[in-house]
Amino acid sequence: MIRYLTKRLAYGALVMWGVATVIFFLFNILPGDPARMLLGQRADISSVEAIRKDLGLDKPPFFQYLQYLNDLSPVSIHFDGDGEIPGISMISASTWHLVLKKPYLRRSYQSKRLVSSIIGEAFPKTLLLAVTAILLAMFIGLVLGVLAALNHNKPLDRFLLVFSSLGMSIPSFFAAILMAWVFAYLLAEYTGLPMFGSLYSVDDVTGEQYINLRNLILPAITLGIRPLAIVVSLTRSSMLDVLSQDYIRTAFAKGLSRFQVVIKHGLRNALNPVITAITGWFASLMAGAVFVEYVFDWKGIGVVIVDALEKYDLPVIMGSVLFISIVLVLVNILVDVMYAVLDPRVRLE
Repeated sequence: MIRYLTKRLAYGALVMWGVATVIFFLFNILPGDPARMLLGQRADISSVEAIRKDLGLDKPPFFQYLQYLNDLSPVSIHFDGDGEIPGISMISASTWHLVLKKPYLRRSYQSKRLVSSIIGEAFPKTLLLAVTAILLAMFIGLVLGVLAALNHNKPLDRFLLVFSSLGMSIPSFFAAILMAWVFAYLLAEYTGLPMFGSLYSVDDVTGEQYINLRNLILPAITLGIRPLAIVVSLTRSSMLDVLSQDYIRTAFAKGLSRFQVVIKHGLRNALNPVITAITGWFASLMAGAVFVEYVFDWKGIGVVIVDALEKYDLPVIMGSVLFISIVLVLVNILVDVMYAVLDPRVRLE
């Protein structure tokens, strides 16, 4: 098991190196000059060059790439002229130190804040949105999938199949706009749901912040539509397969109630593909929340990325995309380990 875990972690590290490399070169070959964006189009050349030097943009691209990897790595090389040592010095020579430190995502060009602190503020909101969406998709999807299987080839089953197909095909940004228009505009008088809003709202009287979970309802439902459709489809097909097995007929022959057979014997054995889909989709929802957050103005990583793109704030964009990639990789490693624990044959692959 330890060998299997080590191999998966090594693969994950290689994937992250590849992602960091792609992100760096992708955003550094884009047209535009961050220094010019900071100072404006009318800034003089000397001021622009000074900003470029301060940001390290005057150095060759390959040197910038090595410096970027050095910043990201938890074990990095630090030279005496770089200022205070950012972590614990493990090995020291005449002018350089091998340092154990936190990965450094650099500072925002616009606000000068640490990118890690910006992500730290936004990530809990995106995590809450993704967790709520996946829980809604899981519980509602299981119920609807079981109902579809029990009403095989009946009108309810056909309706749920159509719903599942539509849910899997509809783009997230279109679903977000549609949900906002219908439930927060046309039906706002009945639903009482706001079109825009984040986790925290400001009291008009006291001016204090408070948690407003009403703002979570529409984004969570919108984000959960696609995984809900997939859970319905997988639960239905898996339940149909399980209900046709001999041990189900034996359970009915023993006089067990329909509820006991369906829930205790049927659904329990039909959950494996559903759990696989849910764990995979949870990581995807973290990335897919960008459009939904922006439409509903939910102040998560999605809004941070879009705002940074508008301002050409490269450190924030690169740091946010890299962070989402790390979440995806870690979740995939966790799923692989879960499979290996449940099925030892996986370790032999």
